[in-house]
Amino acid sequence: MLADLRDALRQLRKAPGFAATAVITLALGIGATTAIFTLVHQVMLKSLPVAKPDELWRIGDKIRCCNWGGYTQGEDGDFALFSWEAYKNFRDHTPEFVELAALQAGNAPLGVRRAGALTQVDTRNGQFVSGNFFRTLGVQPWIGRLMTDADDHEGAPLVAVMSYRVWQEKYGSDPSVVGASYQINGHAFTVIGVGPPGFYGAKLAGWGMPDFWLPITSENELVGSVSRLKRANENYLDLLGRVRPGVNPQSLEAKLRVEFHDWLASHVSDMEPGEKQLWQQQTLHLIPGGAGVAAMRDEYKDGLKLLLIAAGCVLLVACGNLANLMLARGLKDRAQISIRIALGASRMRLVRKALVESVLLAMIGGALGITVAYAGTRLILYLAFEIGGPNNYVPVSPAPSWPVLFFTLGVSILTGIIFGTAPAWMTSHSDPVEALRGANRSVGGGSSWAQKSLVVAQAAMSLVLLSAAALLAQSLRNLEHQNFGFETEGRYVASINPTLSNYKPEQMEPLYRRIDDQIKQIPGVRMVAPVLYAPMSGDSWNEGIRIAGRPEPAPKEDTGAGWARVVSGFFETIGSKVVLGRSFTEEDTATTRNVAVINEAFAKRFFKDQNPIGQHFGMNRIKYAGTYEIVGVVKDIRYMTYDYKDPIRPMFWVPETQTVQYDDPEFAEGDKWSHFLYNIVIWAPGNPPGMEEKVRKALASVDSNLVLYSVDSYSKIVSGDFQQQNMIATLTSLFGALGLVLAAVGLYGVMAYAVEQRTSEIGLRMALGAGRGDVIRMVLRGAFWQIGLGLGLGIPLALLAGKLMKDQLFGVKPGDPVMLAAATALLIAAALLASVVPARRAAGVDPMVALRNE
Repeated sequence: MLADLRDALRQLRKAPGFAATAVITLALGIGATTAIFTLVHQVMLKSLPVAKPDELWRIGDKIRCCNWGGYTQGEDGDFALFSWEAYKNFRDHTPEFVELAALQAGNAPLGVRRAGALTQVDTRNGQFVSGNFFRTLGVQPWIGRLMTDADDHEGAPLVAVMSYRVWQEKYGSDPSVVGASYQINGHAFTVIGVGPPGFYGAKLAGWGMPDFWLPITSENELVGSVSRLKRANENYLDLLGRVRPGVNPQSLEAKLRVEFHDWLASHVSDMEPGEKQLWQQQTLHLIPGGAGVAAMRDEYKDGLKLLLIAAGCVLLVACGNLANLMLARGLKDRAQISIRIALGASRMRLVRKALVESVLLAMIGGALGITVAYAGTRLILYLAFEIGGPNNYVPVSPAPSWPVLFFTLGVSILTGIIFGTAPAWMTSHSDPVEALRGANRSVGGGSSWAQKSLVVAQAAMSLVLLSAAALLAQSLRNLEHQNFGFETEGRYVASINPTLSNYKPEQMEPLYRRIDDQIKQIPGVRMVAPVLYAPMSGDSWNEGIRIAGRPEPAPKEDTGAGWARVVSGFFETIGSKVVLGRSFTEEDTATTRNVAVINEAFAKRFFKDQNPIGQHFGMNRIKYAGTYEIVGVVKDIRYMTYDYKDPIRPMFWVPETQTVQYDDPEFAEGDKWSHFLYNIVIWAPGNPPGMEEKVRKALASVDSNLVLYSVDSYSKIVSGDFQQQNMIATLTSLFGALGLVLAAVGLYGVMAYAVEQRTSEIGLRMALGAGRGDVIRMVLRGAFWQIGLGLGLGIPLALLAGKLMKDQLFGVKPGDPVMLAAATALLIAAALLASVVPARRAAGVDPMVALRNE
């Protein structure tokens, strides 16, 4: 084996062009596959960086964010989020758990500033967790201490745990951070410790990763009377527990269901009429929790699987290329091989020698592929996530880990075997007598059927990749250029958070008037409109609708609708059209009747074949059905950043100037907090330069302590909503282009070799009267015969691939003939380009020289 290895190195040194081509091809193929596997490993296969993750189990098998009100959940009644009271009931009655911890399903926006500092607040993400959270996970502090149960009860001193990343990046690993007092949302907290390096909590998501962990009960201090701890039907906690050894998970799941039903039964008197009919159908599931709450896995699993398959196809095309190279090289060295056989070398010995060389090539290519994989993973992270700010931190590293390195090693060896075995076996079966006699050097020679088969397979695989890339690229264009129901051109969105600046709800209307006045003074600004959440910004509030004069809806009837609070002029600012009635005006004040504007979907759902203007509706309870009077209908606006294939949901808007006087404290508090508007839409036609800086100065002149996250053009926001689709389309296009280049190179290699082998035949044909055009046509005919077979095989495969990835498509059919025709035309053009050079070389053969050589 060592002798074979030395011989392989010597052969590669003698053929640097061949070696360089093979290594670069392999580095690209293996690197692309490894880059995707790096993400697959970290997002889909990796366990939490905690002690004994296999002992962790999660109550709930759905990923939900971030709040779910009521005593029923989902169409199937499958609970995944739980209230504080339900969590405590599980914890107190389930000794099968060594520990059962709770963590907030969403995140808590924080404004952090060291006590006594006069600097602007630092915007961070927080997460509320139970006092036993760190103990459940078996995590140890880097410095200081972590939370305990004593920190998580009402009246306890306010404490926080800082992430290692923030401690290192923001505070320069300053040990005095521990024990120091910080102002968090205007309240004094003590940072008691720093988490260990690499620990990001128990939830992996593409946004809102925690910088600070706070006790769940501290929410009482931060938000006061609207704290979710006090409401048994406010579900916002994911539950993760460490199960005792020997406990049967199925038995534990059955017990948890009984406990949960008993708890629900104790709250029947608090339930809404529809909930009373459905609570007995509610259920839950216990699932392995070693990966924690895998939100990113749930979001990216389909896309990563698709990309891994695409990268694998590129690697197969590369293998086909190298197999052709090895085969051509083996056929060229047939005389040498024949001598080896004549001298007694066994065919297995020759196969082993060739395999050593191919695996060596693959290992070198794999080593370089790690560099390609690192760069590729960074590209994927750039495409998939908004990297750069502390609020956009994603705990996914482009650096290859040991599992990734072992994967690369395995892929390299397998690749070497795949592209080396068949050529080695075929060239080892040379007939010594025929080879030494010089057969296959004259008329009738040419590339073998194996080489042609490889080109056919490469063409088919390339067509599949190109077709998939075309479909995904068209799907992305359809997503980004669909009719959203509002205008993005010349619009900007400033994201603020008044709650972090200690504003009170009653201060909001005067604040927004001052903001409106200041921003309107910026040259080029035509209109300004604060809104609870702007369209496509990622959120809205959602409630069940009750219509005045109608009975309580059926339990499973879909009465949900999104809503947002806005100022007058909002619809004009975003360019949304009022199709019936009117929009809000300055006359809609606190002293006038409560009014609402609805979208067309709302009108169709609740007032089909009726004029909705003048009708009344309310939220959640039949006694509030007369709360709002409908004064206008606007065209449907795409508000949320998911479910693009579904019709736009019902939506309504209410004015900032009006407040509903509910007799239920919970409803009254919710209405009060809805007056905090987090987005400011700015209409500045023509996109005046320096808009972001000017808006920042204008807001600072209103209040220097007002927390401003960003000022972005609406087109940038909409583009950001499709980051995952952009990543998949971009990478698939890159893989398609790479596959096309490799297939073209493979075809060129085969045709060039065929021309070389048939030189004497071509010379004879030309001596007998064949013209240059005849020779060119003969060579191109051979090339396009192979490409034609590749298309015949590739088109059905492309149609099948389109059907398999139909969930990734929007506005384009899996078998779209235009996309398939475009991919076919591109492949044919590449094949023509790859075949022209060998064809012209064949036409330039001098008949006398060719015959003299023969």
